[in-house]
Formats: sequence, structure tokens, C-alpha cells
Amino acid sequence: MFTPSSHDVRRFFCEAYRKRSAGEILTPMDAMAADWIDQHPEYHDALQDADEAVARDYSVEGGQPNPFLHLSMHLSITEQVSIDQPRGIRAAYQALAARIGEHDAQHEVMECLGEMIWSAQRHGTLPDTDAYVECIKKRIR
Repeated sequence: MFTPSSHDVRRFFCEAYRKRSAGEILTPMDAMAADWIDQHPEYHDALQDADEAVARDYSVEGGQPNPFLHLSMHLSITEQVSIDQPRGIRAAYQALAARIGEHDAQHEVMECLGEMIWSAQRHGTLPDTDAYVECIKKRIR
């Protein structure tokens, strides 16, 4: 299993942004990342310089959102929906997206994903994927 460091992730997003901006050929993963980057112009400045991006601290205390975490969550959710893992996420996401739009649905799912991860870390347990999908379903209503 490949486990990129936070520096690897930051460089990946900066490179995807650079390639898209330069009109270069993108890998499928680059294209997916660049599509999400395009939907977040507020992050473009942070993606301009990979070395600066690696050096920057996005601590909670700093009060600034971490664009790399946010974009990574978009990619994770997109992948989860594409393979329907955890089971049921595709249908729940599609129903939510039909109601509020794809980007807003992604942000709602992001909240559920964050809750699942926080709960697992707090309790020292495996992530509860059933609760995750149920959280998404509750947002459809």
C-alpha cells in the first residue's frame, strides 16, 4: 500500500495545478485533482509554489483551512463513490447530489467522513463505515 507523506500530497496537487495551467497532458489522477482544484479558485495561490506549499503550516491554531486536506478529501470521496466502497455510498451520494448539487454534496459527505475519522481516532476503533453512510443518508432528507 502506498502511503504518501503530507509533502508528497502537497507536491502532487501543486503539480496537477501546474500541468493543468500549462495545458500539459494529465494522468487520470492528475485530471481528477485538477478538476477539484478548478472548483476551488481560493486555493490557487497556495498551489503556485510547491516548495512554499511544503513549508507552510496549516495548523488548527493558525485558523486557515488546509487546502491540501480539503482537496484530498474530495479525491477520497470521488474514489469511494466510483467503487461504491463503503457499500451504499454511491446511492446515498447520488441522491444527495441530485438534491443539492455535486460540489455541495461532496462537502456534506466530507463532514460525515470527518466525523467518522474523528470518532475512530477518539475511541481507538476502526472507522464505522455503516455510520458514515447513514450520516450521508440523513443529509438527503
